[in-house]
Amino acid sequence: MQNSFVELNGRERAKALLDQGTFRELLGPLDNIQSPHLEPQGIVPQSDDGIVLALGTIRGQKVLIISMEGAFQGGGIGEVSGAKISGALELAVEENQQGHTLYPVMIFDTGGVRLQEANYGLLSISEICTQIVALRKYVPVVGLIPGRVGAFGGMSITAELFTTLIATKKARLGLNGPEVIEQEAGVMEFDSSDKALIWNTIGVNQRFATGLVDEVVEDTTEAVIDAVSTAFAAPAKPAKTEQVDFHLSLLAKLDTQGEWTPERYREFYSQHTSTPQSVSLAQEGKADIADSRGYHWFSLLTGIVHPVSEVPSVLAADVTKNGVLTRVISVVPDARSRFQRARKGEVGLLEGWTLAQIVRDAIKQDEHKEVKRPIIAVIDVPSQAYGYKEEMVGISLALAASADAYATARLQGHPVIGVIVGNAISGAFLAHGLQSNRLIALNDDKINIQAMSKASAARITKRTIAELEEATKKVPAMAYDVNSYSTLGPLYRLLSDIEADAPKAADVAAVERAIAEAISSTVGAKRDLSFRLQTQEALAGGRKATLKVREVLRQQW
Repeated sequence: MQNSFVELNGRERAKALLDQGTFRELLGPLDNIQSPHLEPQGIVPQSDDGIVLALGTIRGQKVLIISMEGAFQGGGIGEVSGAKISGALELAVEENQQGHTLYPVMIFDTGGVRLQEANYGLLSISEICTQIVALRKYVPVVGLIPGRVGAFGGMSITAELFTTLIATKKARLGLNGPEVIEQEAGVMEFDSSDKALIWNTIGVNQRFATGLVDEVVEDTTEAVIDAVSTAFAAPAKPAKTEQVDFHLSLLAKLDTQGEWTPERYREFYSQHTSTPQSVSLAQEGKADIADSRGYHWFSLLTGIVHPVSEVPSVLAADVTKNGVLTRVISVVPDARSRFQRARKGEVGLLEGWTLAQIVRDAIKQDEHKEVKRPIIAVIDVPSQAYGYKEEMVGISLALAASADAYATARLQGHPVIGVIVGNAISGAFLAHGLQSNRLIALNDDKINIQAMSKASAARITKRTIAELEEATKKVPAMAYDVNSYSTLGPLYRLLSDIEADAPKAADVAAVERAIAEAISSTVGAKRDLSFRLQTQEALAGGRKATLKVREVLRQQW
């Protein structure tokens, strides 16, 4: 009987995949580069921070293996672990750009963002996402979910960006864990104690049957190697995240009011794939925009006071700014949305795919233009949608589609500028904002930027909210306020003395100037997300560990 691949640890999995004698580890335990943010919270760090990087070959093909260790902090992504992944993928991009074929393989065993380093995790995941999108231009990018923890949170968004996603029969995949959905929406929405329901909803059989996983393999090393090797040689195909029309037409026909089971959705999905579909985004609805900063700032920046949209919760307009056509996009509340869990400005299934459509439309229109239009993301998103139907249908793929579209636009030369006027939380921020070349934020006490609500973060980390708030004093990346966020270095500008809720003409003009300056700063600059590592705050210590990881990794490469 062959040994179980699932039961191996992260390092053993990396070694098992590689041809004998070819394993060369980068930034291993002896380098002792570990998270500086755990000990201040009374948590023992690990010398490799739960990420194994290795170069070698699989059946003679040169590969980069990135293997996560779910036994350490649930495979959560913090600053060091995230920098190891994004830094290695960046070097893989450079290798392929130079004509040296190198296939990336990522082994997922992760709950997503490490909440003890929350905003570092979100930043890192957005950087990982852009490297995957860049790599797909050169080689197939292969993801593997063996089992144990699975692929959850922001890393499920990452997983959906891969050219091929392979899983064993013990794998699970989902954006929102059942406990988080229960915390945010109640036990009637998703009972986290119902193990059969959980497995039937987010287990690999359901994910394969509904298009979120590409292949299911037996739990043996040889079967996994066969699948990975086959994926390397497979003909080029569009990523799942590029199939926008298909998914929008699926959502248009989805009955959101009736009771749903995994079996019913599988049947619905199967019928949809075998029948030609027409795309219709129109829905009855009226945005509940009275207190929406996303709506008000969209109106101020576009001059459109009563925007009309086929999808009321996603506003978009092309306006001319400084003689340049510019696309402005915002997500706003829609009190009558067909999707009940996405009525307060959350980014849900419809919002994710619609954002992808709007951004890709700009890419297509400007395909042959030397100068690409800027895309302005007005950011006021309280979270992703926490719902059973959202999880069953695949909200991770919807949000990945949006992140992919923004990243693709930026890589093709569109300046993407994010303007944080309200909250920027979790997967919603990954989908709408964190792929920006430049981020601008209003310095306002009501703005929260984080990976999860305080109540859910406390439940997952087994702390009280008071203990959570105390920890933020030691680790700014755990804090929710915009000033703490700015110390990490991701912002191009933090604008003070702006009336966020009742802006005067001078306030709007100040934001407009900051946007114009941000756009100008992208001319001739790199199209990746490296700018956020070069700000004064990042260099002063906000991304100290990230910069150290990347420096040593480049030396060892």
